[in-house]
Parts: sequence; C-alpha cells; structure tokens
Amino acid sequence: MVDGLKRALGEGRHPLLIPDLPLRLGLTPVPEAAELLGSHIEAAFGLDQPVDVLGFSIGGVIARTWIQLLGGHQRTRRFTSVGSPQQGTFTAQPWPGRLLAGIADLKWGSPLLAQLNGNLDNLAGIDCCSFYSAIDLAVLPGWRAVLPVGRIQMLPVWAHPQLLRSPQAIAPLAQELLRP
Repeated sequence: MVDGLKRALGEGRHPLLIPDLPLRLGLTPVPEAAELLGSHIEAAFGLDQPVDVLGFSIGGVIARTWIQLLGGHQRTRRFTSVGSPQQGTFTAQPWPGRLLAGIADLKWGSPLLAQLNGNLDNLAGIDCCSFYSAIDLAVLPGWRAVLPVGRIQMLPVWAHPQLLRSPQAIAPLAQELLRP
C-alpha cells in the first residue's frame, strides 16, 4: 500500500522504517502495539536520534500513543496522522472490547482516546499535521481523523485505502514528508 508514497519520496526520506505491527485484526490493544512500535524505532534508530513519524489508520493512534504515553515525544520532531481515528470512529462502536481490544480503543470516548485527548502537553513541541478524507467509511465521520493540535488538510479521495494509494493523496503527503 505504501509503494506509491515511497516512490514519491524517492531518496529524500532515508532512512525510512515501515514496521510490521501484528495487530491481529484488532485483537491487539493499541498500547501494546505502541510498545512494539517503540522497540522497532529504538532498534532502527537507537535511543536518541530524532524521528519523524507517520501513522496511517489505526497506526496513527498507535504512533500517537507511543508519542504521548511512552516517551516518544522526547525524540519526535514531526507527527503526520493520515486517516487515523484520533477522535474515535463510529465504525468501532458495535465491536465488543473484551474480544477486540484494539478496535475498542478506537471507539468514541474510549479510555485510551480520553487519556490522549485529555492531556496534549506531550504534543506541544511536535510539528503535527492531520490528513483526512471527508467521506472515509473507516473513520466515520471523516473529521474525527483530525488531531486536536496542528495543521489539517482534507484529501480529495473517496475511500480509506486511497489515502495512501491515490495520486491526489500521495502528492500532498510526500510534500509534507519532504518538508525540511
């Protein structure tokens, strides 16, 4: 899914880490996945190197959890959230938390999202940007994919996967990621 974005970035964003986080179709709680993300970042970049972080879909909430709750704010320079249910999503509402803990973390008013949105201090020194689609059926309604801080840009795409596949989305994402 990220091949088009990687091509658009060319050699301008190296090193580039795209970790494989085993979300197990929503069974893995977001904080657990955030710990794993942190270990991937530490293994790839050491303990102190500043990083720019992009999170797509649930990955944006995972990245935000790492940044805000697990110390990632100390080394994150820029955080780009793409189609991530930062304010929760209607599509997560019907799923039982005891079975799908990761999906339950994305419900409106979930304890995790309440904690993240309740204290934004660890996002204060980070250049944040949210990209979203107004008609995203995975993050419903689309505006709920917006961080409570930073710049916001709507992408002219019709479906969640197009946020990382469509040329109309890739061009502004690459421009943001290549910004000095």
